[in-house]
Amino acid sequence: MPAAAHVDDFGVAIAAGTTTSPARIASLNPATTELLFALGAGPRLVARTTWDVWPDAARAVADVGPGLRPNVEAVLAHHPDLVVLYASAENRVAADQLRAAGVKVIALRTDLLADFARASRELGRATGEDAAAVIVVDSMQRTLSRVRAATQHLDHPTVFWHVWDSPIYTIGAGSFLDQLLTIAGGTNIYADRTEPSPQVSLEDIVKRDPRFILAGVSGKKALANNPLWQGVRAVREGRVLVIDTNLVGRPSVRAGEAAASIARLLHPGIVL
Repeated sequence: MPAAAHVDDFGVAIAAGTTTSPARIASLNPATTELLFALGAGPRLVARTTWDVWPDAARAVADVGPGLRPNVEAVLAHHPDLVVLYASAENRVAADQLRAAGVKVIALRTDLLADFARASRELGRATGEDAAAVIVVDSMQRTLSRVRAATQHLDHPTVFWHVWDSPIYTIGAGSFLDQLLTIAGGTNIYADRTEPSPQVSLEDIVKRDPRFILAGVSGKKALANNPLWQGVRAVREGRVLVIDTNLVGRPSVRAGEAAASIARLLHPGIVL
């Protein structure tokens, strides 16, 4: 691939790390933190966000706060020579400030499974861990393929994915979670919404009448304690399934494992 093709999602060139691999990395995105550890670059991390808690070794890395609109001074205090952050509009100013301070920045969107594969390749190249990146991507894709093969001939029940309660947010086709749900043998009732996380109404959920609801532990409690949600048959009839939000919450090295966990909820007894 031509060198010019290696750009991050802010359009900035990503240099290879074969001769000048970064020694001090700040990862401001849980997905890339997990990835960097999987690549073998974990010992080089000097800063991470509050939400970066896997693997356990990540907890020993300095917490510099949120990943969106990060505290640039707090990040620079750890003297990184590479900062990896999520490529969102909220982070453009921070990326510019970090570059102005002489720090290399790689901004990557990680919304879909293909984004994870690309992030793996680009960070592998930037850190000199190209071979490890190939192994990480292949491993995840093999697990996803195994789950897909196990569920493709099963009935795919309709599912509402509960993200937030007030206002109500769910998962749309723009999120990797929609992809995981399909692979796991479910049908997202909001797959017709192109946004990663659209806001929806309770009335429309009642109308679409999902067979199951996926929610975190606190989300399930919120639904059970709110009488308005009794209008949704899946809540009324006890078909709210609890997902491990730490496992499924990001498109990273455990995406295959996440898909398998959802498949087991929707299809009890399935062998994966």
